[in-house]
Amino acid sequence: MTRLLSPLALLGALAMKLLAAIGRVAIFAVDTVSHLFRPPVYPRELAISLLHIGWLSLPVVGLTAIFTGGALALQIYSGGARFNAEAVVPQIVAIGMVRELGPVLVGLMIAARVTSSIAAEIATMKVTEQIDALVTLSTHPMKYLVVPRVLAAFLTVPLLVAVGDVIGIAGGYTVAVKNLDFNAAAYLKNTVDFLELRDIVSSLVKGAAFGTIAALMGCYYGMRSDRGAQGVGRATKGSVEAAAVLILAANFVLTGVFFSI
Repeated sequence: MTRLLSPLALLGALAMKLLAAIGRVAIFAVDTVSHLFRPPVYPRELAISLLHIGWLSLPVVGLTAIFTGGALALQIYSGGARFNAEAVVPQIVAIGMVRELGPVLVGLMIAARVTSSIAAEIATMKVTEQIDALVTLSTHPMKYLVVPRVLAAFLTVPLLVAVGDVIGIAGGYTVAVKNLDFNAAAYLKNTVDFLELRDIVSSLVKGAAFGTIAALMGCYYGMRSDRGAQGVGRATKGSVEAAAVLILAANFVLTGVFFSI
């Protein structure tokens, strides 16, 4: 009987650990939101975070988007040729980039670039006892370290998503016009006519959600880092993994909310 119950006990223990982890993240998120509306405010930290998360992420976002848009145009043209449906390239590139690929790829790039950076920075501060020094100086770590980064990601990632959408569509346009002999004016008209306001709004909302998740995971794992170099490494790795999985899960939920019939 004990042998039969041991797998169930292991499954129950894993479920309890998962629920406990979800609870800790939820409490951390609520604590972060609550500090958004409490003084003091650190505008310098917010400005630095806006620069780091927003402006300095533009090159990787732009390169990712333009190559994705170009490859998407080639794939749709190749697949559509089997059904004599090559003309749908502008519409599918536009909806694919704006609804899905733009927000998701930008979110994953932010998770790779920003989440890892935030986790490593805060974890190193914890290891070197700089967070304890902040507390000694009557500076709340949540206000000084977490809130500016999460707020900056919430504000800037939707803008990055919008830029990525435009660049991705431009990449598809370039490939279609230069390589696939599409008419430039007709391509642009089909793109504009096919997109709806709901598509654009969903893209921006996804960007805000993904940016918040990416920054929140970086701060959470950084604040909970173990001591030593290995602790910093585990915090960085765990933050990127958690951010990527949560971004994909949030994408599924938000897509269902916006486009469920």
